[in-house]
Amino acid sequence: MNEKNATPEKEAALKALRDEFKGNAADTQRHRLAAALHRFAVSTIEARRYLDILHPAGRAKELRAAGLDIITLREKQETEAGVPHWVGLYVLRRGADAGSAT
Repeated sequence: MNEKNATPEKEAALKALRDEFKGNAADTQRHRLAAALHRFAVSTIEARRYLDILHPAGRAKELRAAGLDIITLREKQETEAGVPHWVGLYVLRRGADAGSAT
């Protein structure tokens, strides 16, 4: 089971993206997630906690429809309550077009 949280550096970078792309409109959330995926693999928990995206699976689906090559892996992570859950880990395939899919 993967119980580790984001490193302090990753957490800070994700929060900076959240602050750069302000608002909760779906389009804004897609921009945040796309920007994060160009730097990191992002879990469901990290997207909710640090990027303020409450439905990461939906945003990832929309980004795929817009042309980004995102795969979803599964990993076990603990929530704040200390309960392990299987969550999505979103990964932008290397070499994927970074175009304006957001």
